[in-house]
Amino acid sequence: MKPSPTILTAILGSAATVCAQSPAPPAPAAEQLKVLEARIRKLEEELQALKAIRPAPSAEPDQQPRPDETPVRLGGAGGAAGKALNPDLSLIGDFRAAVGHDPVRQEPGLENHEVELGLSAVVDPYSRGDVFLAFGKDGVEVEEAILTFPALPGGFSAKVGKMRAEFGKVNTRHNHTLPWTDRPLVTENLLGGEEGISDMGVSVSRILPAPGNLFLEATVQVFRGNSEGLFTATRKKDLSQVGHLRGYHDLTENTNLEVGLSYARGHNELGSDFTTTLRGADATLRWKPLQRSIYSSLLWRNELVWSQRELLDGTHASKGFYSSLEYRLNQRWTFGARYDRSGRAAEAGLVDRGWSALGTYWMSEFSQLRGQYRSTWYAGGQRAGEFRLQLLFVMGAHGAHPF
Repeated sequence: MKPSPTILTAILGSAATVCAQSPAPPAPAAEQLKVLEARIRKLEEELQALKAIRPAPSAEPDQQPRPDETPVRLGGAGGAAGKALNPDLSLIGDFRAAVGHDPVRQEPGLENHEVELGLSAVVDPYSRGDVFLAFGKDGVEVEEAILTFPALPGGFSAKVGKMRAEFGKVNTRHNHTLPWTDRPLVTENLLGGEEGISDMGVSVSRILPAPGNLFLEATVQVFRGNSEGLFTATRKKDLSQVGHLRGYHDLTENTNLEVGLSYARGHNELGSDFTTTLRGADATLRWKPLQRSIYSSLLWRNELVWSQRELLDGTHASKGFYSSLEYRLNQRWTFGARYDRSGRAAEAGLVDRGWSALGTYWMSEFSQLRGQYRSTWYAGGQRAGEFRLQLLFVMGAHGAHPF
């Protein structure tokens, strides 16, 4: 057992007094003095070591750590390293207001449409985890919970978990990433509405060889078979499948074109003998003069969907599309317009159409205020006109979304 610092101090003090008062020793005594000096130096070293490991005194005497308490250490890096184990957190609020009349897509005058909590982190050198929880008027639900493997052998990447299917453009996006306060009519009528094709499944993607500077990516997904308003699995083997092929090409230094083809098939609510098949095509043209401004840009989105739905009285075929144009004038303002036209999945021959005009004010990169006037002509002669307002804000480190 090592001597306490108090005992060592006393020994050192006594030894120093003896040395100071003693006369010059003879030769044999000089050797003994050298040995004593060596011992004193050793004791000094031990004293300094003891002082280094003693905990710093607290402001309150009764808060001194007990001898049996040991500070928490993580891998030898100290307690502060625990922060490195926490995921990146983000929270996004989506507040909305509406005035006017819409007999079909009715919205409350004021609502907290959704609050999304995101958690993201690198799990290990081979995978990444992302979880998004949506708090809305219907309670709390898991919007997405994905484990991504970005670098599998053979150039493949994979995702496992609950996710939005890679069908078209709008279906893949969360509400707060849309350039509008709503979703197009074709999404509402043919793709299951706001939730869209979203289910528990497995996704595998690979970049394909392509000539020149053409980028090609193919994605194949298999889901459990349950997407509200679209697919219903009554047996375990009633899985749904989704395929997507995406191509990207730079037309000029400032302009690029992205084209996609999509396919989805699953069973509907009538049972395992009835299926719904979807085919889609999308095209996005982007213009951004990089040499002039970092904000000015033009975006033209188009998406077309064909639906074949097997029902008791036969197969109903419907189609719909939207075309959207957005121009970002400067750092603060973005203006846009959208035209919609879509049939209804379960009602052959009925077509809804409408148009929207909107403007977005960017208060900062983390908050925006959007206004949209929406005019719709529903099949059967119903007319709707509504002005909608949306306030979005972002807190925390939220990852980038596809554009």
